[in-house]
Amino acid sequence: MNVKVEMEAVGGVDRLRVVECPVQAPGETELRVRHQGIGVNFIDIYLRTGLYPLPLPGVLGVEGAGVVEAVGAAVEGVGVGDRIAYAGIPGGYAATRLLPAWRAVRLPEAVESETAAASFLRGLTIHMLLMRTFRVARGDTLLVHAAAGGLGSSLTRWAKRLGCTVIGTAGSPEKAALARAAGADHVIVGRDADLVGEVQGLTGGRGVDHAVDGVGGAMLGKTLACVRRFGTIASMGQAAGAIPALSVEDLGPVRSLTLARPSVMAYAAEPDTYRAATAAVIEAIGEGVLPRPKHRYRLSEAAAAQHALESGETTGSLVLVP
Repeated sequence: MNVKVEMEAVGGVDRLRVVECPVQAPGETELRVRHQGIGVNFIDIYLRTGLYPLPLPGVLGVEGAGVVEAVGAAVEGVGVGDRIAYAGIPGGYAATRLLPAWRAVRLPEAVESETAAASFLRGLTIHMLLMRTFRVARGDTLLVHAAAGGLGSSLTRWAKRLGCTVIGTAGSPEKAALARAAGADHVIVGRDADLVGEVQGLTGGRGVDHAVDGVGGAMLGKTLACVRRFGTIASMGQAAGAIPALSVEDLGPVRSLTLARPSVMAYAAEPDTYRAATAAVIEAIGEGVLPRPKHRYRLSEAAAAQHALESGETTGSLVLVP
């Protein structure tokens, strides 16, 4: 049976329904993949709630991995039976899907499909944050919010691999322990902690070189005050709510800050960038920087998986299995 999880309208997880669907034939430059794993990410929630538009009825899920079942006449470099992974295009919450062939990245034997399925988007995001948004160098200091989460913990491991110092934040002592296990040098614990004061104390009053904020809400304003002059802040999401309006005076000229609002979907839409970044992601998986998913759900349980992610019940990454 071929099924997909369809979003019939914008709203809560009750808007997701499991429906049967026909197996599609790929176009000339497409392939069909039968999923062995599908990643679950905050972008899926943003699409479901209407923050980012998606034509309706639509299928969420922007990364996955599996086995190629069919290829179009003009497809080269990948064939039936190959294991592949991809990221950056909606339509993943399905047993099978069509995919532009250039998005398919062949997986080495040592990389498990479920790990790749839950790691490609995160890995591309980290590559973007550390190689383009702010090109980090050995000795740089980073502030990583939600450092126990799927993105935060992997970002911490990758930054440590590059020789950076990482200051993480965590909402509880239990999550702080997970952030330290990922390699964070310092962890600021609690939503009511004196973030600015602690960061200034840890950096000798200088501030961090680069801050990554996937929390949003009022946190972004506090984060600006944690960054050194001519440093960079990447605003990556708004799990804690909408981001208040900022004025250009919040950035400079006194602070001389750079504020980025980068999109991994735009990053992954550049074929040359995508090829280089996915090669780095596969290498990072092999080194344990991007570990196996911690939470496994059936495809039919997509609503429960999204609820768990949205409510903050999870640490690490999530994968759906058809």
